[in-house]
Amino acid sequence: MKLKDKVAIVTGSGQGIGREIALTFTREGAKVVVSDITEKIHEVVKEIEALGSQALAVKCDVSKLSDAEKMVKETIKKFGRVDILVNNAGIFPFKPFTEMSEADWDKVLNVNLKGTFNCTKAVIPHMIKQKYGKIINISSIAGTVVGFQQLTHYCASKAGIVGFTKALALELAPYGINVNAIAPGPIETPGTQALGKEIYEQIKKAIPIGRWGKPSEIANVALFLASEDSSLITGQCIVADGGYTLP
Repeated sequence: MKLKDKVAIVTGSGQGIGREIALTFTREGAKVVVSDITEKIHEVVKEIEALGSQALAVKCDVSKLSDAEKMVKETIKKFGRVDILVNNAGIFPFKPFTEMSEADWDKVLNVNLKGTFNCTKAVIPHMIKQKYGKIINISSIAGTVVGFQQLTHYCASKAGIVGFTKALALELAPYGINVNAIAPGPIETPGTQALGKEIYEQIKKAIPIGRWGKPSEIANVALFLASEDSSLITGQCIVADGGYTLP
């Protein structure tokens, strides 16, 4: 029960890594706000309630500040506080740079980077007031450690998240707020499974531990950063990739 009585918002938690983070936090005693743009949030809330905890489903387009503010307002109304924010919502549509339109670029940056800004902006006044908070930004090895073809916009957004994390950690440290990031490597999610078997196997061969990561393994890192076990850690980006970026 490392998060007993804590209130956490997890964006993009309708499926994949976000869903696993929401369920992991629940098992550790947190009340969770499940946020996404799809109706899947209601299914995740049912899963959380089946575990005997409280949850709130909020449909939210993180690229809109008004949606982020509404989400936080609903969180405060139901639970009275917000202790943890996990900025997990993200998209990664493959597109060669030569074919990438301004709209393609803007869409990815608006969800991945601006979305992180919007949700953080909305929770900060409450965390400053209570002089406590944990902000966990989901970055990626893409952009922060290595580059990937056809993902220029995604790499730029995820590298931006790490820069954002470091600068914000300095500003919020005096208020008892920790800001950290996680950079997952290849993780088995509904999004990555769409890559096809051939690419899946190709990537698997390049991972030193010999397998893709599981959403639960990223959720465990998020749990560490959300708990008091990481009280001395801020402004850091933890790479969790099975050694993929080592060779």
